[in-house]
Amino acid sequence: MNTDDLKQLIKDGLSAQRAGSQVAAQATDEILNDAKHPELKAALQEGNETSKKWAQRIEDAIAEVGGAENQNNEILEAHYRVSKEIRGKATSDTTRDLGIIASGQLALHYWIASFGTVASYASSAGLTQTEQNLKACVQEAKQADDKHTDIAQRILVEQGQE
Repeated sequence: MNTDDLKQLIKDGLSAQRAGSQVAAQATDEILNDAKHPELKAALQEGNETSKKWAQRIEDAIAEVGGAENQNNEILEAHYRVSKEIRGKATSDTTRDLGIIASGQLALHYWIASFGTVASYASSAGLTQTEQNLKACVQEAKQADDKHTDIAQRILVEQGQE
């Protein structure tokens, strides 16, 4: 594959990530306001701070690759709509919190895949800083995923569900 084609794939991936960051920023306060469990609220606040780091890393990567066009991220836009629907249908705070965790983990898995893929392309293209930054994002997303799983387990135990 020629380097220009690879760099275009990287630009496209970063552009989608930038758009996804904007969707996430839009959803953040709403989701945080809907969460009730104190541990979940704290994890969501921590996640908001982490997502700001991701947005900066994405912008740094876009600069390293020479810019990228703006686009929408229909995947995360659809995910956000589904998350709203799940939260809206919840019949209790516990159900809503567990729904927030489940939909949040789906989003985290999107980020893990997206960051990991673009990091591997960046490595092949010799974009060392982008590779390192996106690999850091992958690790942070994996840690957040594990944390959310642990919180869900504790909520279930508190509710006598395990």
